[in-house]
Amino acid sequence: MRFRMVRRKALALLVVSLVIGTLLFSTRVLFLSDPETTDPISFRDSHVSQSEEMVKLNFASPSELADSVLNADYQQFVLNADRFPEEPQLVLVVQVHNRPDYLRLLVRSLESAAEVQGFLVIFSHDYFSEEINSIVQGITFCKVIQIYFPYSTQLYPDSFPGPDPKDCPRDAARDQAVRSGCLNAEHPDSYGHYREAAITQTKHHWWWKMHFVWERVGAVQGYHGFAVFLEEDHYLLPDFYHHYRAMAAYRAASCPDCDVLVLGNHKVPDGGFGGHSDRLQTASWESAKHNMGLALSREVYYKLMGCNEAFCTYDDYNWDWTLQHLSGTCIAKPLKVLAALGSRVLHTGDCGLHQKKKEEPCRPELAARRVEEVLQRVKGSLFPASLSLSGGEKVEHRPHVKNGGWGDLRDHVLCKNYARRL
Repeated sequence: MRFRMVRRKALALLVVSLVIGTLLFSTRVLFLSDPETTDPISFRDSHVSQSEEMVKLNFASPSELADSVLNADYQQFVLNADRFPEEPQLVLVVQVHNRPDYLRLLVRSLESAAEVQGFLVIFSHDYFSEEINSIVQGITFCKVIQIYFPYSTQLYPDSFPGPDPKDCPRDAARDQAVRSGCLNAEHPDSYGHYREAAITQTKHHWWWKMHFVWERVGAVQGYHGFAVFLEEDHYLLPDFYHHYRAMAAYRAASCPDCDVLVLGNHKVPDGGFGGHSDRLQTASWESAKHNMGLALSREVYYKLMGCNEAFCTYDDYNWDWTLQHLSGTCIAKPLKVLAALGSRVLHTGDCGLHQKKKEEPCRPELAARRVEEVLQRVKGSLFPASLSLSGGEKVEHRPHVKNGGWGDLRDHVLCKNYARRL
């Protein structure tokens, strides 16, 4: 009996590996072949000059859209490269889904940011539309690259990694699922629930984007600074770059063991910064406190890459809670954060993956109004002359109760394969 069970699991793993391998090969994430040769090539040499035509997406069908997404990732067109030929002073990476009104707010904040002409902003998309492309491609004030998550559920509307009709219903009991023969009957999450494609996508996108930016985007290969990771519903204050540069200098001089910089927090400065505009704090990485305006170096990226297996198999559909788990487990020395107490990143989103009441519509006009009110209150406290440390917490592993949603073996295998060529 035990031999039959082991053989059954081994066969299941083999089938999943074959499916994922086929998927990876079809999207050419492991090897991309130049149309003129059969030799594998690197994305490092693939970005094109400003004089070449901007890559366009083909929305005629999911398969044609998938092909154009791959072509765009191969070409890596650098918008405004002729206008700003210098090497970037700061790389920003924005994860974009499908909230164009909030994306417009973010772009507006970028345009108002001091010294924005030195930025390279990489927009990483998992939803593809002409409206979103037009917002990004309308940027004229800095260099821009768009990359596209090639495993978006939009590209796989009826098969993994999208929702497959043969998948088990989320709330099916395991014994019922096994009897029904649904595809993932043997792999519910820690709470007995089966995968929801829309829920798994954000973590997949975040991990793919991390690998792709550091290893595949040609314009980043000679860059030695931090990359700041943002989302479409974030808003940067005008002195964002000033504050980043001051934090990086403080770290170099006074906190060389600080692993990451965090420029944002969820404390809305309704009455101004409360005396914290120029204050910093050291702490352990915590998801709820440190997931906005996260600045990572290439060295920390390599630490994360060493935890590929742990990241991709931990049963939590949130990238940030997964990162908190890794800090102090797979990453033996817990990640030490240098955080701005006066947030330079505002969170504008009032709807999305964690929206409490799904029936309520998004209200970007209210978000825009709140942003203007905050800007008026803090404008006298921006651009501090220097920064100082107001205190520090003990740096230690912060355990938490995992959220589940990441029990499907197919998600594990696909996630691990993003780094297979690295």
